[in-house]
Amino acid sequence: MKKTSITMSRIIHISMIAILSLMIASCDVDVLDQEPGDAITANEFFNTGEDLEAYTLDLYSILPTESVYRDDAASDNILGVSAAERLRGARIVPTERGSGGWSWGDLRKLNYFLENYDRVNDADARAKYSGIAKFFRAYFYYEKVKRFGDVPWYGEVIQQDDEELLYKARDSRELVMDSVLADINYAIENIPAEKQLNRITKYTALLLKARISLFEGTFRKYHGIDNHEKFLQEAVSASQELIESGAYSLYTAGGTDNAYLDLFSREDQDMTETILAVDYEFGLRTHDLGYLMTAPTLGKWGLTKEVVNSYLMADGTPFTDQPDYDTQEFYEEMQSRDPRLTQTTAGPDYKTYGSEDREPVDLDITRTGYRVIKALPPKGPQWGAGGSYNDIILFRYAEALLIYAEAKAELGTLTQADLDISINKLRDRVGMPHLNMAEANANPDPYQEALYSNIEQGANKGVILEIRRERRIELMNEGFRWDDLMRWKEGKKVEDDILGLYFSELGPHDFNNDGVYDVYVHDGDTSGAPDEVTSFLNINETPLTGGTSGNMLLFTGGMFEEPKDYYYPIPIEDLELNDNLEQNPGWE
Repeated sequence: MKKTSITMSRIIHISMIAILSLMIASCDVDVLDQEPGDAITANEFFNTGEDLEAYTLDLYSILPTESVYRDDAASDNILGVSAAERLRGARIVPTERGSGGWSWGDLRKLNYFLENYDRVNDADARAKYSGIAKFFRAYFYYEKVKRFGDVPWYGEVIQQDDEELLYKARDSRELVMDSVLADINYAIENIPAEKQLNRITKYTALLLKARISLFEGTFRKYHGIDNHEKFLQEAVSASQELIESGAYSLYTAGGTDNAYLDLFSREDQDMTETILAVDYEFGLRTHDLGYLMTAPTLGKWGLTKEVVNSYLMADGTPFTDQPDYDTQEFYEEMQSRDPRLTQTTAGPDYKTYGSEDREPVDLDITRTGYRVIKALPPKGPQWGAGGSYNDIILFRYAEALLIYAEAKAELGTLTQADLDISINKLRDRVGMPHLNMAEANANPDPYQEALYSNIEQGANKGVILEIRRERRIELMNEGFRWDDLMRWKEGKKVEDDILGLYFSELGPHDFNNDGVYDVYVHDGDTSGAPDEVTSFLNINETPLTGGTSGNMLLFTGGMFEEPKDYYYPIPIEDLELNDNLEQNPGWE
């Protein structure tokens, strides 16, 4: 289902928005001291509900697009051609004003709208579009707080001569996040409860509130900041309202072996599970995901061995409970696992989406050997640069289920009934056994426990570990992992080695168990390679942990400095221009 075509009159309105946006925020560098545009311009534009709609259409650029599927490649989930700066501990203080995320142009557009929308004599339009504007302001500030912690709250357009606001200090996290909650609550109350695939609705606002509140509640809990319970309760209430609305369900078309993959790789989204998606169309708007996932010189994405280890067996037991889990080669480790594993990474019998032909093994297009296929469109032109046009999901119902379970577990109010309407619905989609709260708490998984040194040590530790596992698996490659590590105070995880496939010895290896060799592992001499081999691994270029055997050793661990690296630095020029701003600790 696609969004309705925009009429010619609306195109004219959008053009007016572009001009108005230039007037009120001509460049990001100087945006806080620009004139907001004169009263005549506002009087001429803010007259009808269509004007308000046109203005808010311009605000959708605040949201990410396919970049949400790039973020996990800068975490411990996925490794690409090279490790990201934040994994290596190589971030530096930016110099230029307004750089490094410390930019405010979008906020000025939002506040300008909120100061002028009530000129329109249409109560329904005022309510809906002011709600959408406040949705975007809540989203804007949520992103700022995640990145910088305390930030200045601006709830109005700043005038050129208002030095008190122009040069104010950062406001407290408490003030900013309470203001964010007020904005998102307003959005929920005023945006209609309608289902629209490519537009903000009440349901989108409910999920954003749940996402914001879970982040803030758990960040406060694990970083020792007061009042975490309030935000966790808000996460529960928002996700519960969305669940109980009955508006959405999990996408299950195609059954346990296909539904999860199809949800992301299909060309067009529908509104079964998808709450908000970015619309892409052949010849009109495309993206690069297919290219990044398959180009040997660019993305080269691969799941890390730690992630592969975290997928459960098909019977619900941990893979890492098997005594030889760490020496199983590719074919063996892929057997009888959670079906999401081979719908996220290419398994032994991998066929590209929409094809019946088995794809040859190619280690040149995946750094770790576990190539990423989630959200990969069909092979062909869509794998070329800028050639992909499968829609990108930004908000989906499954996230609400995960938020509900985690928030209740962290509050200590989780019950088995709660799991049955949340986590176990996700497991039902892929035919996995249900998570049993009592069993999880009685027997915390030691492999998962070793991943999270700061996890709560109370009675719910086991089930919290399982909820984190479920979240990591279900939301793999959707851009949540780094934020999860930050809110759980688990930044030190980036210092762990990143490993890939295990090989027992040099020589040929059969990835499909069909008697035909696929990969030849060597130390520079390939003369003994069988003719049918489709991929080679030189241990002089990619070492194995045991010399001539072991896992591919791809990254020997980064550097994460606590508490410094939980935040980003403010640009030098912004600090020089505003004496009331202070740099984040450790970045001075």
